[in-house]
Amino acid sequence: MAGDFKFSFGPWNIHQGADPFGPPVRRPVEFGKKLKVYRELGFGAVQFHDDDAVPGLNDLTSAQIECQAREVSRLLQSEGLVAEFVAPRLWEDIRTVDGAYTANDEKSRQYALDRSKKAVDIARILDTQLIVLWLAREGTYIRESKDTLVAMDRLLQAINALLEYDKQIRIAIEPKPNEPMDQSFIPTVGHALALASVCVSPERVGVNVESAHVILAGLDPSDEMAFALSLGKLFSVHLNDQNGLKFDEDKTFGSVDLRRAFNQVRVLDRYGYGKKGEWVGLDVKAMRTQGEEKATKHLRNSRAIFLKLLEISRRLDEHLVNQLIGERDYEELEYYIIQQLTGS
Repeated sequence: MAGDFKFSFGPWNIHQGADPFGPPVRRPVEFGKKLKVYRELGFGAVQFHDDDAVPGLNDLTSAQIECQAREVSRLLQSEGLVAEFVAPRLWEDIRTVDGAYTANDEKSRQYALDRSKKAVDIARILDTQLIVLWLAREGTYIRESKDTLVAMDRLLQAINALLEYDKQIRIAIEPKPNEPMDQSFIPTVGHALALASVCVSPERVGVNVESAHVILAGLDPSDEMAFALSLGKLFSVHLNDQNGLKFDEDKTFGSVDLRRAFNQVRVLDRYGYGKKGEWVGLDVKAMRTQGEEKATKHLRNSRAIFLKLLEISRRLDEHLVNQLIGERDYEELEYYIIQQLTGS
């Protein structure tokens, strides 16, 4: 039954282990070598930033970008893989230190839109219609620095421009409440879907829910996923885990709170996620202490934990669950769930 779900991850999840407090601890792995581990780990799709597919694209002509993207497409086909989505990387350029679409500087906003259109072009070549927007620097360090109403209008204009640029794409907004900005303009799924509702093509705008981002907002990931599912707007997920309200840790899925992970798996399975071709995406990082030869276990483990929790969810006695709900015997229901999770 576990075959109902297909899994993806991004090449940045096989990384060198650098963090804000220390340098890399593992040697870089060539992109082509990363692709070769996908199938052996049980994954079928690749998540892309635009410059994962075309490094240095800011300095390339349109023809050069197309040439490199076609080579990546060829590599994907040779490994039996597909692209899940392409996301414009708008947070690592000097022109976006004050935001991308919401920057106070007009030239910076134009750069962000131009770069995003290049990402759409790359997605078209990689044969995916899904564009993910992590609005990393769309927020403020101090509230007085930006007019929030103006910022929201600029976000809407940018998304509309992309929807008009390619009438086939779908956009998944990935909410996050903070980091790298102190406060983000689109911190939750509700904010993202409110913005989506006033776009020129609201049916083509949904969300990518990341577990850790939701936890950072003090919410439960399964609730946010269910909210998006109820509106037909859950275009993608990034499963991982998070130890408290601090920086985004991208820990192995289920490694911090197994019950919280269980409820994410359960809601995805119960309400048909994946039946329209959606992927179960992971965004997890290897611990800094892992050696090079062991730096893909976080991916293997996250997928295995998902499938184990799926198995547990599907063998629940639903009659008993509904009976306990009807009796409002939530103590017994909780104990029953804990028994299943602990195998007792």
